[in-house]
Amino acid sequence: MTTNPALVDSPTVELDDASKWFGQKVAVSNVTCSFGPGVTGLLGPNGAGKTTMLRMLTGLIRPSKGEVRVLGVWPRTRPSVYADVGLVPEEAAVYPSLTAREYVRYAATLAGVSNVGEATERAIETVALGPPADRKLAGYSKGMRQRAKVAAALVSDPQILLLDEPLNGTDPVQRLHLINLFQRLGGEGRTVIVSSHILGEVDRMSDRVIAIVDGRLAAAGDVAAIRSAMTDIPYRVRIESDSARVLAARLVEEALVHGVSVDDGTLRVETGDLAALGLRVPQVAQEVDARITAFQPEDASLESVFRYLVKR
Repeated sequence: MTTNPALVDSPTVELDDASKWFGQKVAVSNVTCSFGPGVTGLLGPNGAGKTTMLRMLTGLIRPSKGEVRVLGVWPRTRPSVYADVGLVPEEAAVYPSLTAREYVRYAATLAGVSNVGEATERAIETVALGPPADRKLAGYSKGMRQRAKVAAALVSDPQILLLDEPLNGTDPVQRLHLINLFQRLGGEGRTVIVSSHILGEVDRMSDRVIAIVDGRLAAAGDVAAIRSAMTDIPYRVRIESDSARVLAARLVEEALVHGVSVDDGTLRVETGDLAALGLRVPQVAQEVDARITAFQPEDASLESVFRYLVKR
């Protein structure tokens, strides 16, 4: 069993010391990671190299160095692999003169699906496109185009789904439906890789994160594991109390407390050991007769972790 959080035990998609440069610009640099069944968030700011990584994984572009494997092979050497891969590109990538149903049917035909009509209807139903499927894509909103693109990617019933900013332009109802869909597909044992720079999206739909910053692998694993591995950065905790200043004065004396500030009844405490602080604060509050009404880590979220990684 691998102990490297960037790697999984039964990979379906792998990058091995993969780099890609365009002239003098390095888009992806020496990335080694792998993906398996379930939903993995590919997280990074705009321009971090996420789209380049996905294009390498699909064989659309060749790595300048290193290896990329999908189901154990470089896709260009065995085109049959593409039957098991669905891609939702960030670009519009639709034919505006076609209806959504025609577009999905065309994707099914290109993929060599045996029962094109049945597969088309199933994919349209899966993304809840419904009656609008007979309207031309030119009249679709961006969110509806995204659903049509997801349907086209799913029409061949792929085992691997690569999604590049799939929720761009979707309204809250569309977004919730797609997030639930991606989670369901991952739960079925498919490999779902979702690229996004929207932290809340990644947090809601994936248990595992691969973070890319400036083309390099910045972190991997679940959010809690990534945060706990960042031992050089203290945790920040918000504590509310009816005796904030008294509690703050006492907490400053604790060895596990690195710093305390007080603002209008709210303490912000820095510590290197979140669990120990959680056990000690109630004891200290009892000693000074203070009542605790809130104890909330402020930097254990994906957003805070990502902010730290970018600063690094």
